[in-house]
Amino acid sequence: MKNLTATKIYALAFGLFLGLCIWKFGNPVILDHKISPPATASEFLNEPWPTHWANWIFLPLAAIGAILIFQKKIVWTQTKWLWLLPVIWLGWEFISATQTVDADLTAATLSQCCGCVACYFLGALIFARDDLWRWLLPGLLVAFAFCLVRSIDQHVFEFPQNYQMLIEGERSGWTNFPPETIAEMKAGNVIINTNGADVANPAILEKFKKGRVAGTLVYPNALAGIILLLWPIALALAFSATKKLKPFIRLTTIALTLFLGSAALFWSGSKLGWLIGLALVGMVLLRLDWPKKIKLATVAFVLIIGLGVFTVRFHNYFSAGATSVGARLDYWRAAAQTTVKHPVFGTGPGTFQHPYAQIKSPDAEMARLTHNDYLEQFSDSGTMGGLTYVAWIFMALTRIGKKVWRCGDTLSLAIAVGLFGWFAQGFGEFGFYIPALAWTAFTLLGCLTSLEIIELDK
Repeated sequence: MKNLTATKIYALAFGLFLGLCIWKFGNPVILDHKISPPATASEFLNEPWPTHWANWIFLPLAAIGAILIFQKKIVWTQTKWLWLLPVIWLGWEFISATQTVDADLTAATLSQCCGCVACYFLGALIFARDDLWRWLLPGLLVAFAFCLVRSIDQHVFEFPQNYQMLIEGERSGWTNFPPETIAEMKAGNVIINTNGADVANPAILEKFKKGRVAGTLVYPNALAGIILLLWPIALALAFSATKKLKPFIRLTTIALTLFLGSAALFWSGSKLGWLIGLALVGMVLLRLDWPKKIKLATVAFVLIIGLGVFTVRFHNYFSAGATSVGARLDYWRAAAQTTVKHPVFGTGPGTFQHPYAQIKSPDAEMARLTHNDYLEQFSDSGTMGGLTYVAWIFMALTRIGKKVWRCGDTLSLAIAVGLFGWFAQGFGEFGFYIPALAWTAFTLLGCLTSLEIIELDK
């Protein structure tokens, strides 16, 4: 590839698109029908966009990528299973869709599946070559930084102000709001009628009081997912790309990156995210070229501090019975039962909520997704869909572990750490169904599967 101008521009544009996804497409695709298109300039800037808008932006970008692949005559150079498995899996998703119990949910999910596979192949066939993957990072990291700043603002300013505003509104009989605002708040269930009186929704008050932040994403655990995925990259750049800057500027950059990521993760209140983050830190420390005793002592110190903070931060949660853990166990039980009942085709991509509504425990909270990306593949698409997806991810991460983890440069290693963390979170969350998370992760996954054409040992 002698002339990289066009492909660099394309990589930069695609990175900006992924950044736009983090900014605007942070909701699950199965909730697309609940997201109203923005009606004003303020809503256009501040509110999430319908997730199907992402498809219309992505389609021309994917078409341009396909043209570049054919023009450059790029061929797959890795083991055939790393392209065959995603193709088989996606094909089976369409076969499973013929037996779906909800065509609308499945259509939305199929578009998400196609996007994941397309991002994976674009990463492997275009962005992995000649360091083009680095051109993805400006758009991604600017959007990531905005998401983190938004999270801090939510905890420090927005949520406390909103909480106080609702309390004062209820006390004053809502006389501090204009009628049109009150109507909007009632329509959005911010104000509800109880025993003939308009009161602030207790669930929303509790949300503001807890202060769990989500940034630009659907909910706090999704924020933890994007932090696990992209914060290692931001940290790697903060340490390695600032060496020629003045010491004060370099230290400020590093400190700001550390603060934004750690504060947002802490205030997200994600228990699984915190534990995965600790495990990743331990893995990175063990890889350092330090004396064995010092490495082990450092890892032990980090784990003790991290688990201590975890215990203090979440002691109220565990003393109250760890309700979300029990809820997830019920989701997973239902997913296993659905797989046994529908072993071939499942109930259709994205349709977990339908069988769960029928077999959930009487006291369990309703859920639309399994909160386990791997189990949901089995439940929604049958054994074939689940096995091919798990095999694809396992083989790709194994390849990355063997190549990048042992000999990759700092930035490649950071991407690998982020991918390990994000796919690990998939055992307890539904990031696969969120374009902002999944399309970014699968693009980076594709990049690192084509390791021999990434420059190492820099």
